[in-house]
Amino acid sequence: MFCTYNGYLQSRYFSQYAVYADDWVTDPRFLIGFVLWLIGMLINIHSDHILRNLRQPGETGYKIPRGGLFEYVSAANYFGEVVEWCGYGLASWSVQGWAFALFTFCVLLSRAQQHHQWYLEKFEDYPKFRKTIIPFLF
Repeated sequence: MFCTYNGYLQSRYFSQYAVYADDWVTDPRFLIGFVLWLIGMLINIHSDHILRNLRQPGETGYKIPRGGLFEYVSAANYFGEVVEWCGYGLASWSVQGWAFALFTFCVLLSRAQQHHQWYLEKFEDYPKFRKTIIPFLF
């Protein structure tokens, strides 16, 4: 339901209400937002690759993700997604874009906390210095 409503809000805003200057694509807000979105997408793709390749074919059981931003946080893929949508919010410079970024952060923060707690309970050797979703902070 959320995806349908969000898709409607985003598309309605861009197709009916958004007014950008002809040089918007050279505006620092757009450029920085685009770069953030791209970095977030690359983090997300790399983190998903690490998760998909945790086990070799035929292996069972759980493993601790290693490499990339998983060295710093338990939910590197979620961090990438939050960075993506914050970049989108900045590039779009719209209430709708920022609302989507905030909602994404709130939902993924809750899930990341659950994953982090599960890892700590499941693995005695889980790195205690790893944060939940934001490297070095939380």
